[in-house]
Amino acid sequence: MNKTPLAGESNFARWTAVLALLPALVAVAAPLQWAAVSPDGQARLVVQLARLSGVADYPKNKARLYYRVERHGATVIPDSPLGLKLDEADLLDGLRFERAEGPVRMDIHYTMPHGKRKECRNSAQALTLRFRGRENEPLELDLRAFNDGVAFRYHLPGAAGARRTLQSEATGFAPPPGARLWMHPNDKATVYSPAYETYYENGVGAGAVSPTGMGWAFPVLFCTADEKHWGLFTESGLGPNYFGGRFSDAATGGVFRIRFPEPSEGHGYGALTPSSALPWEMPWRVILLGGSPGDLVESTLVNDLAPPTALTNTAWIKPGRVAWSWWSDQPSPRDGGKQKRFVDFAAEMGWEYVLVDANWTIMDNGTIHDVLRHAKSKNVGLLLWYNTGGPNNIVTEKPRDSLFFPEVRRFELQMLKEWGVPGIKVDFFQSDKPAVIALYHDILKDAADCQIMVNFHGCTLPRGWSRTYPHLLTMEAIRGEECYIFAPEFPARAPTQNTISPFTRNVVGPMDYTPVALADNRYPHLTTSAHELALAVLFESGWVHFADDPDVYRAQPEAVRGLLKALPTAWDDTRFVEGYPGREVVLARKRGDDWWVAGVNGRNAPVEKNLALAKILGTGSWRMTLAADGEQPRRFSVQTNAVSGTQPLKVRLLPHGGFLARLAPQP
Repeated sequence: MNKTPLAGESNFARWTAVLALLPALVAVAAPLQWAAVSPDGQARLVVQLARLSGVADYPKNKARLYYRVERHGATVIPDSPLGLKLDEADLLDGLRFERAEGPVRMDIHYTMPHGKRKECRNSAQALTLRFRGRENEPLELDLRAFNDGVAFRYHLPGAAGARRTLQSEATGFAPPPGARLWMHPNDKATVYSPAYETYYENGVGAGAVSPTGMGWAFPVLFCTADEKHWGLFTESGLGPNYFGGRFSDAATGGVFRIRFPEPSEGHGYGALTPSSALPWEMPWRVILLGGSPGDLVESTLVNDLAPPTALTNTAWIKPGRVAWSWWSDQPSPRDGGKQKRFVDFAAEMGWEYVLVDANWTIMDNGTIHDVLRHAKSKNVGLLLWYNTGGPNNIVTEKPRDSLFFPEVRRFELQMLKEWGVPGIKVDFFQSDKPAVIALYHDILKDAADCQIMVNFHGCTLPRGWSRTYPHLLTMEAIRGEECYIFAPEFPARAPTQNTISPFTRNVVGPMDYTPVALADNRYPHLTTSAHELALAVLFESGWVHFADDPDVYRAQPEAVRGLLKALPTAWDDTRFVEGYPGREVVLARKRGDDWWVAGVNGRNAPVEKNLALAKILGTGSWRMTLAADGEQPRRFSVQTNAVSGTQPLKVRLLPHGGFLARLAPQP
């Protein structure tokens, strides 16, 4: 990471130098203000230590820290509160400015083995503000301003070895006047939740109140009243010594505030308040910014802010396609013969993996070792399901209690390595408390030591962990295709939700939706077959678990089977084509020389699309295979022909329809 002063910042630097020369610990008589400015000069993260009585519900005659976010001269987030209260010190009221460090430029470059982009690059201006509280406790506020967003975090330097305990975090988010928001309520704690599996509200006002009474979960998408500015609030770099944040039920006084997890989460296991040895870096509060929702889709900012990986060898991390029996036949993981059938199908399709889901330890009609031997003979990797077990849940599916305790976990993972198992699916975390967040990190660290890839289910939201732990291939945290089995309202909600997820949940990390369910389960889907097919590309995930039965896929047209055989799961680039959350979305993803273009219609009315792809494809000639809606929802219209990159892609989408196209360059 290269840090150099930004050109044109001499006046700002002189100003901060003057402030640094002021006597230390001077009480605030007038507002003090600082700003981190993006390299292109268009995004500003402004922090002030001021008395803002009369604004929102901020207290009178108390100097506190506030931030605001500006883009292209407009206020995207008005003044919103900052500050902490510790058991040992008040870092909310009575803060005094010491000095500023910076600004400096930070250039970021790293490579991802999976995700929306292989080569990730970004640049920011960095500024650190140092304060002290009334008890002389130090507080640092790290600011970052990128062209595509801003971020801040709290840092407690302190004496090495000392410990601090957080009592509350005052951070808030004041939506701009007239804002529209796309957000989903946090789950109530049950046997199987919270797991970020509620439905997104579609463009509601800032006065919306969480229907669960559990607050609003991240990420939160919003736009200004004129729709010239879009933002997405989330967090990154969540370490093992903090909780997973969410917003309050309502914007009291016009401000949503950070809320702790619920005491009942994780079956009551774990403390609510985090505690840590010093120094203590807390998670980044991140606001992605853009002129359209598509700018947010293309951003890698959440990963850019996360700690880089410590792994020096990542050759064993292999994204891929996964055959999966559970959706079409829930008891099937307990039947060795059925699992071998899915192994044979994966080999037939050229897919890399088969997932054996819950209860494989009580398998009949053979053993897991029989299935392993068969998979090895077919050159197919076997992924195995695990219950997190321990005191954080009472779910009975097996194996459980193998990953919670450190010694047992390391024994289990080493055993899997010796068996030749390349990856695991770990389910039922059901809590964002610090102890469970620490469990995620512990599983990932021990899995890396054994070169075991990981998929988290029944889990929290991605928070940049795939950069720190690139063997984390995917996470659930989405109301996915399994709900066709459990939720009678899901078929009617799914089409709209599928056009919101690319602008919200999937922006922040890989998403294991388990797509391409072409047959019906308990509750028949209203989406077309082409819509379902498109989700395999529209939704980014390092492992794509195909939900349906082999015979369903074999019955599809040859061209559709060809697309399923060739489908990538790791991408060199991702581009937004067009769309609007809650209505429709079209994305283009590149792998090698090929572009894959996928789109879905969230509305119950047909739509004709003329998609301009020249900025993506250029002027060359391409061989296109297009699978679009046929005359009936469960039929495909397939064409394969040569096209020019400058010619619009014309496609007709049925109500709740979709399409998938592969474009390969022609000589």
